[in-house]
Amino acid sequence: MAKILINDGIADIGEKMLRDAGHEVITESIPQEELHAQLPSFDAICVRSATKVRASLIDVCPNLKAICRGGVGLDNIDVDHAKSKGIAVINTPAASSRSVAELSFAHLFSIARSLYLSNRSMPEEGSSAFKALKKSYSKGFELYGKTLGVIGLGRIGRETAQLGLSIGMEIIGVDPYIPKVELIIGGQQVNAKHTIASVSLEEMLPHADVITLHVPFLGQPVLGAAEFQQMKDGVVLINASRGGTVDEDAMLEALESGKIAAAGLDVFINEPTPRPDILAHPRISLTPHTGASTLEAQQKIGIELAEKLIAHLNQS
Repeated sequence: MAKILINDGIADIGEKMLRDAGHEVITESIPQEELHAQLPSFDAICVRSATKVRASLIDVCPNLKAICRGGVGLDNIDVDHAKSKGIAVINTPAASSRSVAELSFAHLFSIARSLYLSNRSMPEEGSSAFKALKKSYSKGFELYGKTLGVIGLGRIGRETAQLGLSIGMEIIGVDPYIPKVELIIGGQQVNAKHTIASVSLEEMLPHADVITLHVPFLGQPVLGAAEFQQMKDGVVLINASRGGTVDEDAMLEALESGKIAAAGLDVFINEPTPRPDILAHPRISLTPHTGASTLEAQQKIGIELAEKLIAHLNQS
């Protein structure tokens, strides 16, 4: 029997699976500053994005057999150091892909029809400004026929591309590690295969009307001032990947110049305290890093995490 700390929460079904497998499960969160004192008594820890599992913490936990991340990104875990200590690092890359892709399109639809602006201004302006607001927000655009540039063709990028294809968008994929992807478009009754070949970032940037990011943060931005200069004027930018993948200063400059017409952001460099000028910007649609936060995704994350952790502990 292993002693498992669930420090950032897990769906009830995942907790039940772990208990049914005979493990002791602690769900009371331990503050980050107290983990050095308390984590050494545990065999495994399960986190989301809030808890950081750095090398200094790993070094004081001789019993630790697994570090589990409920989600995709592992930037809050010192993965290589953990593996060098013989500790498994487990994540759930398949569980939340659809939810993140749908949030990307929620931002895109909101921008296309000024929904986020309407929701801000109508309560403030009142009914007396209804006609003026109607005129202001009557310059939306359809997504059909537009070109969607998808940076990162992993699970989330593929789901995003499929959603774009389903509403008639042209897709240009960028991924240096995946030369092409084959997508299945349609539902249970009708399915069609569509192959997308990956091109370079430089090839995609001048042609995309909308650009979405689905990549990890690897220490420097994927999109900065030089990349923004290569884009079409009036492009829409959607980032539901990781804070830091977009240079926020360069993005704000591009918004002011009109190079970027609008942006939809679910992630920020200074989470959980994004910079005020981004939060107040009139052409940025905002969500507080909720890409994977749907009921369905959380259920799937809990199940996938529990299955993988149980399998690993059984082998240990």
